[in-house]
Amino acid sequence: MTVQIKHCFSGQIPPWVPMAAYNYLAHTEAGQTIRALARGQSCHPSTVLRQIRSFQGRRDDPLVDDALRALAGCFQRNQNQNKQEDQEAMTPELHTQTTAFPEALTQDRFEEEAKRILRRLCETGAVLAVAMEMDTAVVMRTLQDGETLRTAVVDREIAQAIALKSWITCPNPATRIHKYFITNAGRAALRQMTAADENKAHGFAEKRAQFDGDLHSWTHTGKPQDPEKTRYYVTESPLLGLARRKDRDGKPFLSKELVVAGERLREDFELAQMGAQKPQTWDAFMQTPKDIADASPAAARRAHSRVKSAMIDLGPGLGDVVLRCCCLLEGLEVTEQKLGWSARSGKIVLRIALQRLSRHYEETQGKFGPMIG
Repeated sequence: MTVQIKHCFSGQIPPWVPMAAYNYLAHTEAGQTIRALARGQSCHPSTVLRQIRSFQGRRDDPLVDDALRALAGCFQRNQNQNKQEDQEAMTPELHTQTTAFPEALTQDRFEEEAKRILRRLCETGAVLAVAMEMDTAVVMRTLQDGETLRTAVVDREIAQAIALKSWITCPNPATRIHKYFITNAGRAALRQMTAADENKAHGFAEKRAQFDGDLHSWTHTGKPQDPEKTRYYVTESPLLGLARRKDRDGKPFLSKELVVAGERLREDFELAQMGAQKPQTWDAFMQTPKDIADASPAAARRAHSRVKSAMIDLGPGLGDVVLRCCCLLEGLEVTEQKLGWSARSGKIVLRIALQRLSRHYEETQGKFGPMIG
């Protein structure tokens, strides 16, 4: 019975929906009894009861409530079509076309977007801001000087799915703009997904994985050149570290405008990810296979086009340093070594590249970039 319910669960409604949410909807929307659900999952009825009560209390969260409303439609429509069927059956027959979530929200897309957003929320001072009248949410980060910086844009459906899995939480849902913070469960999920990516790329390594934050050296074919450094779990962009440093005149080494330009490039780069393709040089990025870019979703293709336009304007050299430091979050010392530059010269080249990048965005997209609504 457990295998049967898992098969129906994963094949008919989005596979990222947690079983606790499914039990809540099956009980409240389809009329399934708690004992019937418990028998199908080989657990005690009190376990299912606690899951149902938990989601009843979580409906004050606007993202959780919206997600449950969207998923409830398939249960309600199926119940109307099958009134004569046995209500003690373990799971109602669900139809994919009745799900309110778009078909594009597959398990793979959900995991890719979740990793992108959770990495941003791991940064110090980061929150996910959601306004009820907006179709998209944004990740904002408060800097040490009190100013805020937008670091990512999130589709509302992705934010709903992440909230449904308890990876983010809203301490005060009564406000007009809801602020979500990453939970311990969200951090653990990010670590698990990161480890799963490593296993897919390299298998199970004999040596202990290193946690120095360095990235693989990838070729344009997507294969790693350096199997020794395997962990990609960086919680802060190198730009923010440079922004905290003072120049000779006492001003920040990187102004807010330069940091915003670098973060805008990183946001587009993450949106434009193409599977395992992580080009680490300007030449490799410009040689990205066209068929891979065309196979990406429309939003990813637009983001890839914006990154490519910026890279063409920067050219090799300047394009290499922003690609490594802004997009791949590579440290300046590592970048200097790999590019063959002298020590402590990277930050100067990076600042010049960011100045050029900031001018590119002002000329092509305007000072504040495209609207997110």
